[in-house]
Amino acid sequence: MKYPAVLNFETILPTLDDFDTIIDARSESEFALDHLPGAINCPVLDDAQRILVGTTYKQVGAFEAKKLGAPLVAANIARHIETRFADKPKDWKPLVYCWRGGNRSGSMALIFAKIGWPVVQLEGGYKDFRAYVAADLERAPALDLRVICGTTGSGKSRLLETLASIGAQVLDLERLAAHRGSVLGHLPGEPQPSQKAFETAVWDRLRRFDPARPVFVESESKKVGNLRVPGALMERMRASPCIALQLSQARRVALLVEDYQHFVRDPSALNAQLEHLVQLHGRARIDAWHALATTGRMAELVDQLLVAHYDPAYLKSIDRNFTQYPQAEALELGGIAPEDFLAAARHLHRG
Repeated sequence: MKYPAVLNFETILPTLDDFDTIIDARSESEFALDHLPGAINCPVLDDAQRILVGTTYKQVGAFEAKKLGAPLVAANIARHIETRFADKPKDWKPLVYCWRGGNRSGSMALIFAKIGWPVVQLEGGYKDFRAYVAADLERAPALDLRVICGTTGSGKSRLLETLASIGAQVLDLERLAAHRGSVLGHLPGEPQPSQKAFETAVWDRLRRFDPARPVFVESESKKVGNLRVPGALMERMRASPCIALQLSQARRVALLVEDYQHFVRDPSALNAQLEHLVQLHGRARIDAWHALATTGRMAELVDQLLVAHYDPAYLKSIDRNFTQYPQAEALELGGIAPEDFLAAARHLHRG
């Protein structure tokens, strides 16, 4: 009889990127919470079926639950083969996993092996993968981090994007977190991932970097929106060499107005977020800022927010938390056009 290979994650990791397809056999809600990098979701039991089988197990017993679940599992696997994998050649090599590497992934892997595909089943499933990632993130990454510092609106995110576009190694935590990292940082129509999914994305980026080359990262706080940056990574960032990005006040205002067009179009949404600052700045000042937003005086509002809120908070935080900031390399941007960021990125990438 032909059975699938069953390997643990540590054994699989060196060749993880060699699998043709990584298949998550868990339900759609489990997959949405977090999954292996690059995995696709092919539920052996969907959410509703999983609840049904689980309820039967608790109320009636294991035998009846298995008898109920078996045809559902068989039908779902058959549908996945017919619709998603019918064109796969004999040497197609998938990796299959579920929550603990048990019945769900085992059923799919066994059928794949019977067909003749060289399938591998992940022993311990997502649970062991998650434990590996969590333990790995507790260790400081052995990387040459270069921290891009600069007050709000100085173009840090744009510089990281430009650096990535010319081949530099970039860890863009705000992009991974789907948040710009401030009280106004929520991205419209783009919810933040779960904490586990964020950590998986960070881990996946870190493992791909060449330790012989620098990795550029922004000077984030411990949280990006609702998500926590892994502690060991945060400590390494705070002890790393810094680059002080500088941009004139007028150009910072212009850049922020460009980046936050969703608030320009919907000042009521901006005003709702500004309510979070009442405790810091008082009712009278927030009401004044509301008026500026409502009357379309966005540049004036942004200028006041920088002076009264963002700049004092950032400068206090950067001095306290990033130990090498006093020795930072100064990098002044001449403007906010793409060519300005390209020139700055090329300077850093060459250096």
